[in-house]
Amino acid sequence: MINKRCDLTMQNFKNSRFYGYMILAVMVIFFYGLFKFLTPSNFGSTANLYSYFQSSIIYSVGGCGLYFIVVMGLFDFAVGSNIVLSSIVGVILSEKFGYLGFVVGCVGCATLVGVIIGMLYNKLNVPSMIVTVGIMLVLESVAVFAAGGVKQTLAPEMRFFSGAPGNIILALLAFALMWFILNYTRIGTYCNAIGSNEFTAKNMGIDVKKYKLIGFALLHFFVGIMAILTVSYGTTMTALTGMSTMSRNFQPLMGTFFGVAFRKYGTPITAIVIGEFIIAIIFNGFVALGAPTTIQNVVTGAALLLIVTLTARGGRGAVVK
Repeated sequence: MINKRCDLTMQNFKNSRFYGYMILAVMVIFFYGLFKFLTPSNFGSTANLYSYFQSSIIYSVGGCGLYFIVVMGLFDFAVGSNIVLSSIVGVILSEKFGYLGFVVGCVGCATLVGVIIGMLYNKLNVPSMIVTVGIMLVLESVAVFAAGGVKQTLAPEMRFFSGAPGNIILALLAFALMWFILNYTRIGTYCNAIGSNEFTAKNMGIDVKKYKLIGFALLHFFVGIMAILTVSYGTTMTALTGMSTMSRNFQPLMGTFFGVAFRKYGTPITAIVIGEFIIAIIFNGFVALGAPTTIQNVVTGAALLLIVTLTARGGRGAVVK
């Protein structure tokens, strides 16, 4: 009887939110300690950590948006191209309407793209990856046309979100919005239900197509916020073609994987934010070591696979989609 109670207590502890926080904290300490040991002179100072955090919250915002569709088993490869297009539209409108034009231009353009992607996905009835790759190519061309072949530069007086406290305030508002949607609206509940079993969700009366469209719209609303932070941080944005924006998809997606892996502990938002911070530590750790970019990508990808495998591994007989 005592052994059974001990097993039950241990099982409850392993499923608790505190256990999830503990795993994330151990990961941060491990990777920080590893690179601090390997290159103590040029990695991991307080100023360095603050810089890593400021860059990681940009990707965390995009990761929060991606969570709404990844949890339903969908993917979106148009995120990077929408960041570029929305940033360019925001910069252009900021020249005429100030901060109002900047914010509305970035968020409005990005959300409109999300709604269009959701509608096309529902109408065409083809995999989301195919739809979004096609949209990515279209958005890249539209961005070149909108920019007129010129690099767009954000005016110095419009750079409140380029650093603290502006970027941190905006990111915290985005995280709070995601927390509210996940915990206090049907959207969060239904997204999880559709991801768990779409057919069962449909039989329960959930309008699956409607909530997938809402998922894409929410994703790109957060992409709009990410566009504000991205162009403010970098101060310029250049339109690119030939699928060159594809690389912008992956860093926010890595944070989303952390969120999906840790949702069983009830900590998806915290996991996305800390996960992006861990990725920033790994990237900057390799930079401090002077490793080539190719090696950085290989090791970072391998570390991500290991982390997600250890934390999201299903039980015996579980179906892996």
